[in-house]
Amino acid sequence: MKAFIFDLDGVIVFTDKFHYQAWKTTADSIGVYFDETINNRLRGVSRAESLEIILERHTGILSADEKANLMEEKNNIYRKLLDTMKPADVSDEVRSVLNKLRQMGFKLAIGSSSKNTVFILEKVQLRGAFDAISDGNNITRSKPDPEVFLKAASFLGEKPQDCVVIEDAVAGIDAAKAAGMITVGIGDAASYKKSDYTIRSFAELLDIELFKEPK
Repeated sequence: MKAFIFDLDGVIVFTDKFHYQAWKTTADSIGVYFDETINNRLRGVSRAESLEIILERHTGILSADEKANLMEEKNNIYRKLLDTMKPADVSDEVRSVLNKLRQMGFKLAIGSSSKNTVFILEKVQLRGAFDAISDGNNITRSKPDPEVFLKAASFLGEKPQDCVVIEDAVAGIDAAKAAGMITVGIGDAASYKKSDYTIRSFAELLDIELFKEPK
């Protein structure tokens, strides 16, 4: 293996609560029911696709402009919440593992559907930890499509088969497998049967036998 590609939210940082609050406020503004169960369906998908999932309970018809305004409203709320983030929001465990991987000579990248990736990394002072960023600003298809990971590998100058993806979402694991990459499931994805390896904590990443044939 030559490179590690990390999903952002749920792996490096945890902003689910901010997404939930922002989408909840947006859904309430148009009288659409929204709860944490629905919010879980939004993990790993684009903002536009997230809105369509929320609108499944909407009885009216919204124009493209109205949908765009709702997405902008949600993102404005979300970014205000993100502005409260600080370096302490990334654990010492995560920082230590990233530093160790760098010392071992691996390239590191982010592969995320979020368009706020750089903003978040700068808030937590982690922008310089990654050699490349592939995110919602340079893709047209969100996970489980492999585009975000294939572009991350391309930005790193590495072949997909030489990359390891760390993901917490099923859609992310599916995307990485479709890209031909080795997958490591954490969080919700730790119980997903398609994950090549599973870890319960970020530090366990250093203990995986990455160079033996995956199951």
